[in-house]
Amino acid sequence: QVQLVESGGGLVQPGGSLRLSCAASGSVGSIRAMGWYRQTPGKERELVATITAGGSTNYADSVKGRFTISRDNAKNTVWLQMNSLKPEDTAVYYCYADALSIFAVRFQDYWGQGTQVTVSS
Repeated sequence: QVQLVESGGGLVQPGGSLRLSCAASGSVGSIRAMGWYRQTPGKERELVATITAGGSTNYADSVKGRFTISRDNAKNTVWLQMNSLKPEDTAVYYCYADALSIFAVRFQDYWGQGTQVTVSS
């Protein structure tokens, strides 16, 4: 199986910055897209940003210009640099990978355990 381990969440004041990291490990054969989603209580999980193996990125309108996603294919790692954070960015952030395990025959979605980001004064 493929495991995704996130780190970097925490409490930050409005206007501050945080950097989330996510590393894929285990039986990783190949990874297509990686990304970040977030979820607040009572709401559906929503896309924050994704990045393909070739480096093409996609952002939610609410984070454009403030968040930057990046990736190191050799290390199977993705980062999310979050600047100018707002209270409405408060959520559990989940790492995502569209990956092929060496034991599988097709790509499937994998998720991390989630990391809490709280933006509050």
